[in-house]
Amino acid sequence: LKNGGLSRDGRSVTWRLKKGVAWHDGRPFTAEDVVFNWEFGMDPAAASTGLGGYEDVARVEGLDPHTAKVTFKAPTPFWPSVFCGLGGQLIPRHVFQAYRGARAREAPANLHPIGTGPYRLVEFKPSETLRAEINPHYHVANRPYFDRLDVKGDYLTLEEDVLRRVEQGGKGKALVAFGSGINHIQLNLADPWAEVDGERSSIKSPHPLLSDRAVRTALSLLVDRASLQEQIYGRVGRVTSNFLNAPSRFQSKNTSWEFSIDKASRLLDGAGWKRGGDGVRARDGSRLKMVFQTVTGAATQKTQAIVKQACGKAGIQMELKAVVPSAYFSGDPANPDTFSRFSADLQMYTTFGGVDPQGLMAQFVSWEVAAKANKWSGRNVTRWRNEEYDRLWRAAETELDPVKRAATFIRMNDLVVQNVVVVPLLWRGVMHAVSSRLAGLEANGWDSIFAGLPYWHRRA
Repeated sequence: LKNGGLSRDGRSVTWRLKKGVAWHDGRPFTAEDVVFNWEFGMDPAAASTGLGGYEDVARVEGLDPHTAKVTFKAPTPFWPSVFCGLGGQLIPRHVFQAYRGARAREAPANLHPIGTGPYRLVEFKPSETLRAEINPHYHVANRPYFDRLDVKGDYLTLEEDVLRRVEQGGKGKALVAFGSGINHIQLNLADPWAEVDGERSSIKSPHPLLSDRAVRTALSLLVDRASLQEQIYGRVGRVTSNFLNAPSRFQSKNTSWEFSIDKASRLLDGAGWKRGGDGVRARDGSRLKMVFQTVTGAATQKTQAIVKQACGKAGIQMELKAVVPSAYFSGDPANPDTFSRFSADLQMYTTFGGVDPQGLMAQFVSWEVAAKANKWSGRNVTRWRNEEYDRLWRAAETELDPVKRAATFIRMNDLVVQNVVVVPLLWRGVMHAVSSRLAGLEANGWDSIFAGLPYWHRRA
């Protein structure tokens, strides 16, 4: 507001672009590139994964070569969501102009991107390695420090005791930062074992076991979050009863968690779920037998085992299933093992959101239900629907009062937790392994650690 960049009604923002910024090939970066990115992303034929970020934008204009104005369709409290952060990377107009619409996937630059950062790509082998050299056109003087960058990555999912032993070797350390990551168990409110019009986990077929709130509540009581944190996740996990944990102004103080096999057992008794001769509970011919799936990995599968053991003591039989990451997180609609298809009763993974929770909390709105009709691309994979939640989410979209908006998100979190749509386990941090010889790195729970790449340098 102070510099005139943001309108008081929250309907527009004017960006003044830094002068002297060039793409890796030396061509100038201008407001034309900003306008082009909106036009390119909004074209449905391009099938851009960033389409959702532009849906609230009415238009983008280049007022001059170094000034771009974004006008929104309605008051927009989190106006930086467009062109900023992890979802805000821009592509050069002069490179992609010939590949608009349906030709977007044919662009050679898809696998050889051109940006404005400190390094320009030399070689990229998908799923293997990346090699880059210093960008001679970089717009920050005397940066970066290194002439060449080689990247070969993997998941860092070491358990706490293993991590400590590695650090004691003196070659490096782990940096941990917390954003909005939440490790949680999702409960399928649709029946994954009944097929309706060629679709399983259809909202037309409610789950025969998990539609009972007593069963869902019992499952929450059977998760020993403290043991998960102490035995498996260590510094990278913090016990929580909330789905939404950060930023702090959005964190609810109205929820709590408890681990009690006895209380879960009494709850199931009271709901009419009686133990059979084999110890498994049943009611009206339905047995409390469920399939619990997650992604393969030592930490995730140990978590499964701990939950299964407690459930067994309470009379719930749990079959464990683990799916490789490439299949579990695949966007292939023909793959039955994706988390969005949800071919199980329960599933677990960690999900992340941006600094503003609007996107993270879109996972529970009714119009985002994953279904055959949308090729299971909807973000609501639990299939939960709640009219109050939908109204609150819509209200948060345009609420400019930060106090009222925070209260709205807290209520949304409470609805999800109190209805036991999910069982929050741990507020998950992002962990990076850093060499003892490297300095200038700062862990960031909201952005890639590579955002600070220009300032990495060798420790003296």
